[in-house]
Formats: sequence, structure tokens, C-alpha cells
Amino acid sequence: MSRVLRLALAAVSLALLAGCAAVVDRPVRPSLFDMGPLPPLSPPIDRPGPRLALVLPEIEASGALEGSAVLYRLGYADDHQLRAYAQSRWSAPPPQLVRQRLRQQLGRERPVLNLDESATLARESGQPLYLLRMELEEFAHVFDSPAASRGVIRLRATLFASTPAGERLLGQRSIAVQGVAPSQDASGGVRALTEATDAAAADISQWLVQTRATP
Repeated sequence: MSRVLRLALAAVSLALLAGCAAVVDRPVRPSLFDMGPLPPLSPPIDRPGPRLALVLPEIEASGALEGSAVLYRLGYADDHQLRAYAQSRWSAPPPQLVRQRLRQQLGRERPVLNLDESATLARESGQPLYLLRMELEEFAHVFDSPAASRGVIRLRATLFASTPAGERLLGQRSIAVQGVAPSQDASGGVRALTEATDAAAADISQWLVQTRATP
């Protein structure tokens, strides 16, 4: 009986060790974030002029912004160090998500096209087109203190008119806006950056009108 008991105990121990190994080896999947649904549509603003088509190419970025990490800075400690949340990721690189959000927001007032769509429209209708090129320079959750933080986005926008002779520069603008984080974690940073991106879309829309391009 003692031998049988020893064998049974050994089998139980092996099973427990195998279970523990499975738990230890199991990878922890990071949380994935996007910008969520669009906010409710506000009453349209009566703006003069036609809503001409706007071409929005892929947004350019470099360095850490080319990846999918949710980035943050500790402004109260070392605001030159860009850090990444270990278990949080964007569902796509920030330039793609920002472009998608801007296209959705700007598309509420005008047609917003890809580059390939613009070539077809120009060939078939001869309609004037406006090209908005953008570079994403900053997209991070910034902590001013352990208890207060904000999402910061900085964009450089350049507007061109498409002419038979090529692209004609209409204007350039640096856009820097922020949103207040509701919590001091990755989720709060994502919501603050979404709010900042929506504010950037409103800024761009107003700028387009001010340049009299009225796309």
C-alpha cells in the first residue's frame, strides 16, 4: 500500500508541476486600444462655398510613432524620455489611427479621398482637388504629476491645390492640442489622445476655411 501511495503522490506532484508550468509559460496578451466611436454630430456650421473634395494621403511619422506602443512621458521627472506601457497597445500604428479619425471627422463636412481615388475623380470629372499632407510629430500621454495627465498630439499640416502643372502650396500649419486624461493609466491616456485628435480635426477644418480653399 505504501508503494501505491507513493506512486499516487508522485503522479499528483507531476500534475501540479505541469499545471504551474502552463500558468507560468502562458503569455499575457496586451490590451488593444483604438479611438472608439465618433462623438455625436454637432449642428452643422453654415460656411460659404462648396465643399470640394479633400485628398488625405497616409500620415508620415518616424521613430517610436511607427510602432503600436501606447507612449507616455513623465513631465515632472524627465520629459525627454519617451516610455511605453508594457501591457497596452494600439490596434494599429498611431499614424493610421489618427488618419482614420481625421478622415471620419473631416468627412462629415466634405468628401475625403485616398490618393488612388483622387486620380480617378480628377480624370473623370475635372473637379479641382485639394491635397492635405500631414506629419505626426507627437502622440503621447504626458504626466504633469502623478495625479494629473493629458494626451498631446502635434501635427504639421501642409495644404496643396492640384493643378495641371503640379501641386501648388496653399498654406502650412503646426497643430498642437491636448485632451485631459480621466485616469492616470493607459486607458486614460488613450481617451485623452482621442479627445485631442478630435480637437485637431476641428482645428484643421477651421484652418481649411480660413485659407479660402474650402475643400
